[in-house]
Amino acid sequence: MIQQIDYFVIAPPLALALVAGLVLLLDAFLPARPRTKPVLGLVTLAGVLVALAFVVAQAIRGGPPRSTFCVPADLAGPTRQCSFVADGFTLVFAGMVLVAAVVVVLMSMTELAAGGIPVGEWYFLLLCTLVGAVTLPASRDLIMLVVALELVSLPVFALTAMKRYDGRASEAAVKLFVVSVVSTAVMLFGVSLLYGIAGTVYLSRLAAVFSGQAPAPGLAETTTLAAVQGLPAVVSVGVVLVVAGFAFKIAAVPFHSWAADVYQGAPVPVAALLSVISKAAGFAGLILVLVAGLSGQAATWAPIVGIIAALTMTAGNLLAMRQRSAVRLLAWSSVAQSGYILAPLAVAAQGITLRPARGPGTYPAGTGVGAVSTSMAYLVIYAAMNLGAFAVVLLVSRTATRNELDDYRGLAFRRPAAGLALAFCLVCLAGLPPGLAGLFAKVFVFREIVEGGSGWLALIMAVNTVIGLYYYAVWTARLFTPPTAPVLVRHRPTPMTWLAIGLALAAAVLFSIAPQLVLDMTALSAFG
Repeated sequence: MIQQIDYFVIAPPLALALVAGLVLLLDAFLPARPRTKPVLGLVTLAGVLVALAFVVAQAIRGGPPRSTFCVPADLAGPTRQCSFVADGFTLVFAGMVLVAAVVVVLMSMTELAAGGIPVGEWYFLLLCTLVGAVTLPASRDLIMLVVALELVSLPVFALTAMKRYDGRASEAAVKLFVVSVVSTAVMLFGVSLLYGIAGTVYLSRLAAVFSGQAPAPGLAETTTLAAVQGLPAVVSVGVVLVVAGFAFKIAAVPFHSWAADVYQGAPVPVAALLSVISKAAGFAGLILVLVAGLSGQAATWAPIVGIIAALTMTAGNLLAMRQRSAVRLLAWSSVAQSGYILAPLAVAAQGITLRPARGPGTYPAGTGVGAVSTSMAYLVIYAAMNLGAFAVVLLVSRTATRNELDDYRGLAFRRPAAGLALAFCLVCLAGLPPGLAGLFAKVFVFREIVEGGSGWLALIMAVNTVIGLYYYAVWTARLFTPPTAPVLVRHRPTPMTWLAIGLALAAAVLFSIAPQLVLDMTALSAFG
């Protein structure tokens, strides 16, 4: 039987891949002139916008989830098994990644204007990362999940080391490489255990086997996994290893120590990419594996996720309080934010049931949908605020080589637009008015974990929210503190820098005006 491919379903990653090849060709054949750099940047930006247009078209079209690369019905049995599914979950994550990519490309055009970094290779690797980030939330089998996650991670090594003869960038690239290799090895070990027990790589089939609705391979047709002695312990080991592998990717405790050094050593656009796009891809994969594939083992992974969330938000906030570097502070803040995003997943076990799906796969019901949509909503709001902060950090880094908090003293007087934009983003991250987006994002999480019965986790989050107010307030206060000595502003920001700041700030303002809109959108989109 010939495999039928729905090219409209795979259009977003396919468009990005084609543009990546086009960028390489243009870089090879265009003459080496100053105008070549902006041309390659505009081509990359056009490719991202085309992919975003396909995502919007799929969302507008509506209807049941569309899929491709499916096992024929006569071989799949009662559970439909597909490798690529474009449902609401996929579209929300893909849309967020591509909107964030627009800001990252604009920041890259500013970074590359100074020279010293190969432009063609930079945009090619950036587009490859985006291909993986858009593919990952659509992946519905373990093999495609791992391949897409590595496609997100591998190009970032080279992007981090693109600053030639920069020792700090080289060190950051090596640390990121080692961490990623270890996390991949751990995850593959866990995946191999799950595959060996369930006999399948498809998440829909995994969910049926581990929930007891389908027999495991090698057993009688009426014998389920729950009835077999000894196997659940092996399943638990596999689940723990998979969670540990994703914990590396999202910089969760105890696999977080690489974050600050890598963020500081990498170019600012790469740090923004790691903080938003790479983190979003990691969370998409984690949610898919846990909720769509391992819902039957929720009793095993839910307590682990809750403990990791509590440790992550606590360690991130405490370490952020000690920082004097702006990028390192944002790095540890990003770690703390990962804990907030993880927290609702700790109660996702409540009410997760398998129900007949309108499309391929299995979807959570009840409280499980609320937990997933809350994590997605928080991630969307966090992405806008963090991108705005990194865009202003890029602007300041052009004149302040050390890029410490003291370099931002009086920024609101020297550059009012940049200072006010950064202040608003920091206030949003802290969850204070007028940045209501961050406030309501935390309220969403509080409500979900309290209703899920995890009062202890809500208490820890409340304490960490107060701790986070300190370092955000300290940085914000510096913006409005007159400098002790006159500061000469010799760098004129490019229009692309202001456009990146404007886009991120507009999203943060929109989410502050209508934060419930984000939660409603993600609630409707979570798995179907």
